[in-house]
Amino acid sequence: MTHRNVLIAGAGIAGPALAHWLKRHGMQATLVERAPAPREGGQTVDLRGAGRDVARRMGLEHTLRAHATREEGIRFVDAANRTRAAFTSGAFGGQGPIADLEILRADLSRILYEATHPHTEYLFGDEITQLSDTGKKVDVTFRNGPDRAFDLVIAADGARSRTRDLIFGDTTDIRPVGLTTAYFTIPREPSDGTWARWHNATQGRTATLRPDNRGTTRASLSYLSPPRGDERLAPDAQKQLLRRLFTGTGWEIPRILTAMDTADDFFLDSVIQVRMPSWSRGRIAVVGDAAYCASPLSGMGTSLALTGAYVLAGELAHHAHHGNAFARYEHILRPYITRAQHLPPGVPHIASPRTRAGIRALNTVLYAASRPRVAKALNRFLVPPADTFTLPPYGL
Repeated sequence: MTHRNVLIAGAGIAGPALAHWLKRHGMQATLVERAPAPREGGQTVDLRGAGRDVARRMGLEHTLRAHATREEGIRFVDAANRTRAAFTSGAFGGQGPIADLEILRADLSRILYEATHPHTEYLFGDEITQLSDTGKKVDVTFRNGPDRAFDLVIAADGARSRTRDLIFGDTTDIRPVGLTTAYFTIPREPSDGTWARWHNATQGRTATLRPDNRGTTRASLSYLSPPRGDERLAPDAQKQLLRRLFTGTGWEIPRILTAMDTADDFFLDSVIQVRMPSWSRGRIAVVGDAAYCASPLSGMGTSLALTGAYVLAGELAHHAHHGNAFARYEHILRPYITRAQHLPPGVPHIASPRTRAGIRALNTVLYAASRPRVAKALNRFLVPPADTFTLPPYGL
């Protein structure tokens, strides 16, 4: 066991999870987060495969299930709200389009924070502005707090990590997948029920409604688009763009567009993957979306964050030299990441048809996939490879 003082940037999912495992291995973590408190925004995320196993080893699975959204499944519906295909949360062994453990990102983040803050230093309302690896320490400059030195620094602040870009900006491949999505929370209506609903409109537009465990509904609007910087527009301009794209599409979209105006958690971003030739440089490394975002389309982002944190902490505990630990972390985890980032052929276009004929064809395939005889043949399209990794024991 090696004692180290580690600074982690980002108090979302990967950061607090890493802090938990560092503590378990006798190391001390400090987390710095730009937000003034744990973030409340975000949509529903799922835990699958190795990520769920990590949560179990953390002793948090019971707590996470107590805060689950309890969606019964997902229905693909037409403009008249008629179900064209449906999958229960238990479909594909609980690892299908809706997993058997779905939780709001804010709830997961809060649970991880509450589990770690008694033994972890949290620096809210601050961020790293400069890093200098001296070979023996990393000198850190903060925007608001005093300069400090740490044995190691780990960037865990998301796919668009500012901390990562201070060191790895010249090598990071931010890869758009051709889809832009807006997320926000809207008031619950009786029609929302207990199932998630997905509606396809023409021209590559989709809308989803997902009931949560707080008495509200999580909405999203997505559209196929080449990279053009919509995520950099001001929120009002983004909303105007969505109104222009989605007005007249029917289903519950008028209700969604109306509620969007007063949503206090509106967020629009282009869907991206992050690819890096190396996840470390000297005493600085990356974990979670900052290192290997697979995109929400993979269905594995949260599980990869938890798994990466577990493996990184375990390797740091078992190697006296950080370079060897970082190398082993990458060697062990990269094949799993590569599988997760390999999206099914045609994604996202196959799930966002541009024509009515394409939508009918998609619904026909989905309906067939909901039948046991066909489901196995379509397994690779609907079930992420979350169970293809076995957690190292690390003596825990």
